[in-house]
Amino acid sequence: MTAVVAREFQIKPATREAVPLIIGIVGPSGSGKTYSALRLATGIGGKIIVIDTEARRSLYYADKFAFEHVDFKAPFGPLDYLAAIKQAVAAGARTIIIDSMSHEHEGPGGVLEQHDTEMDRLSSAWKTSRDKVNMSAWQAPKRDRRRLINEMLQMGVNFIMCYRAKEKMDLKGEKPKQLGWMPIAGEEYVYESTLTCLLYPSGGGVPQWHPAEMGEKAIIKLPGQFAAILEKTEPLSEAIGAALAKWAAGGAGAAPVALDPRVALIQEALRASGLTRGQAKTWARTWGGEEYTAIPVDQLDAALSDLNDKRKE
Repeated sequence: MTAVVAREFQIKPATREAVPLIIGIVGPSGSGKTYSALRLATGIGGKIIVIDTEARRSLYYADKFAFEHVDFKAPFGPLDYLAAIKQAVAAGARTIIIDSMSHEHEGPGGVLEQHDTEMDRLSSAWKTSRDKVNMSAWQAPKRDRRRLINEMLQMGVNFIMCYRAKEKMDLKGEKPKQLGWMPIAGEEYVYESTLTCLLYPSGGGVPQWHPAEMGEKAIIKLPGQFAAILEKTEPLSEAIGAALAKWAAGGAGAAPVALDPRVALIQEALRASGLTRGQAKTWARTWGGEEYTAIPVDQLDAALSDLNDKRKE
C-alpha cells in the first residue's frame, strides 16, 4: 500500500490582491448590451478585444470606441469560444467582450445542439431510446463548458459577457409564475461572475437592480463591495468601468468621481457627433493648451465642455 504523504499549506494574513473582473450583461434585443459593454471596457482601460458572434454588430460602434474585433462564426461550441479567447489573450487583450455568450448555449454547434447530437450517438451505440440516454448525453458538452470556464478563470484578464434574454414562465405548480427576462446561457456563468446586471428593453443602458420578478432577482449579482459604485440610477458608463477597475486592482470600492452635471449630456452629444476620443483629445489640445492633454479619459468630456464655453466667450 502506498503511503499517504501529508501536504503542507502556507497560512498567512489575508490581504486584498488584484483580481480580474467577470461581468455579465443580460438583456433582450434593444436593451443596449453591446454599447454598455464597450463603455465599461473603455473605463476599465487597456486593449479591448470584442469576440463578436452577432454578425459583426459591435462594428456599429467602431467610430465611437477604440477596440479590436474578432468576427466569430459558427460552430459555437465551448472549445471554439476557448480558442477565440486564447487568441485574444495572446494578442494582448486586457478586457475581452464576448457578444454574445448565448450562442455557446443555443447557437449552431453550441451546448444544446451538442447534447442533441450526443443523444443520437449514444442511443444508436447502446441500442436504446433517446430518452434513456438524455442524462448521459450531457456529459461531453458540460465537460467542455467546464473546461472553458475553468481556463477563463485562470487567464487574469477581464471579461464582459453579453447574454441575450427571453421572457420565461415557471409552469410548475397549479398556477404559472412569471420569471421575467432570463439569460440564454448555462447557469454556471452566473455563478462565476463578479457582477451580473440586467438591462430592460429601451432602458437606456440603466441596469435594473431591484426587479419584481423572481427569476430576474435570481440572476442579478451585485456584491456589497460594488454597491457604492452602482447605487445610482444611471447608465453603465466609462466612469463606472474605471471605478470597478480600481477595486479589481486592489483599491477601495469607492463611487465614481462626481462630474459636472452637464457631462452626461456632453458625452452623448460627442458620441452623436461621431467624434472619436482621439479627435476629442486633438480638439482639447488645440483649444485648451497643454493643461488639457493629461486629463484622464473619463474626465475628458467634462474638460471639453469647459473648452466649448471658452470658445463661445
